[in-house]
Amino acid sequence: MRTLFNFLMEGAKAHARWDYEVSMSILHSRKRMILVLCLALPAIIFSVAMAGDIGGLPEILGGKKAYTPAFYTPEVFLVSIVIGLCAGLITGCIGAGGGFIITPALMSAGIKGILAVGTDLFHIFAKAIMGTAVHKKLGNVSVGLAVAFLVGSIVGVTGGGLINRALYDINPVLSDTFISVIYVVLLGFLGIYAMVDFLKLRGKDSDGDAHGSAPSGELGLPAKLQATNIPPMITFDEDLVPGGKKISALFVALSGALVGFLAAIMGVGGGFVTFPVFVYVLGVSSFTTVGTDILQIIFTAGYASITQYAIYGFIFYTLAMGMLLGSLLGIQVGALTTKLVKGIYIRGFYATAILAGFINRLFALPGKLTEMQYLSLSSDTTGLLTSIGNWSFFVVVGIFGVWVIGTFITKIGQLRED
Repeated sequence: MRTLFNFLMEGAKAHARWDYEVSMSILHSRKRMILVLCLALPAIIFSVAMAGDIGGLPEILGGKKAYTPAFYTPEVFLVSIVIGLCAGLITGCIGAGGGFIITPALMSAGIKGILAVGTDLFHIFAKAIMGTAVHKKLGNVSVGLAVAFLVGSIVGVTGGGLINRALYDINPVLSDTFISVIYVVLLGFLGIYAMVDFLKLRGKDSDGDAHGSAPSGELGLPAKLQATNIPPMITFDEDLVPGGKKISALFVALSGALVGFLAAIMGVGGGFVTFPVFVYVLGVSSFTTVGTDILQIIFTAGYASITQYAIYGFIFYTLAMGMLLGSLLGIQVGALTTKLVKGIYIRGFYATAILAGFINRLFALPGKLTEMQYLSLSSDTTGLLTSIGNWSFFVVVGIFGVWVIGTFITKIGQLRED
């Protein structure tokens, strides 16, 4: 269990590093910022128009019916900016975990799960396209690994998208329940272990590392896989190992299928699983993994968001642009704040935020199960539980956001001196 926790934490940190790099690439480029603003402008205009209630939305487009995606309001657009801001603050400040809160937060704001997943994927794809300078990393890419991995990821993405859409077609509540259960398991596991680590470090009066510890060793699995001769074999890491390493394309494709499946089911899943799978399962060097992961994120998120969600109407463009704007600001502020705050405090906030997301989705489940007639609870009871979950989540994340931004503002002079 400890190894699994470290495995997931390493993946979360790797995804956060990617998120930070592409965000800084956008923020430091006037042309890219203009592009972001141009893409966000229609969403802003649309929100202003809706605030004035100019004609309203058609019932299907607006999702006013029970079986349509969601109902758009200007308030939801503003909430998407706040969600992106908070996710960016967590990513920039903690170095992991910000992406985990996006789908639960959108669902808490009234967005159906399948739409939250599709929108999150599109937000990741848009950020990757605008912020990733691929030409700087091409020297690190193993073409063989990338091709085999992408073939597998396409299969996984297609399967995950089919499952999500099939569940939604059967019953939208079933789709929300399925996505909520996945996040309950993931966030519960990560949150409990992160809190235990925080309490141990706090008890030892240690400053701690805000970003967690690394997995210890490769546990021999990469060596076993590389020793298995199943054609075709892929050679990689030639620049680091004489003659390079070899591994079966089958194992790489299976890894891609897992990553693609998680990406299509969870939204953020593919990004945080790729790095540990490459390094700790396949035995690929971090040097090669970083470059290959760039292509994986672009193609997997692009294929998933467009072919599995966008063409079926399960992406809210306005929400994606709101999250993009918020996250760009949040990541920069969060990263600067790490210079002003002890790592142990940041680590404690991370554990608390993840547990709040866990409680949020856990307390939403009784209402979903009651709607599907698997439980028999009163509407007052399920409403109360849902409200507790929503309030606990937004209060915790809100306190974290206010604390980080407050620290940044009050100590901005210290940053300038540094």
